[in-house]
Amino acid sequence: MKYPKVKSVLAIDNHNLIVEFDNNEKKRYDVAPLLNKEMFSPLKNPALFKAVKVEKGGYAVSWNSEIDISEYELWKHGKPTS
Repeated sequence: MKYPKVKSVLAIDNHNLIVEFDNNEKKRYDVAPLLNKEMFSPLKNPALFKAVKVEKGGYAVSWNSEIDISEYELWKHGKPTS
């Protein structure tokens, strides 16, 4: 199955992301559960968390070369926003 690509991402409070996909659906993704993993622990820094960007091609969102989340994960586990 093909998943929608990420069009835009916005970091909001409580380590949540609002992700807009190229099918115009928006989902809220909670990053908090990932913060216990070593790879994601730098995102506890609010300034870094807010610096999220969409990877070229919309295949992921990323913060730096080490930290990213795939479009599959965001689509599959994001909660629809009203």
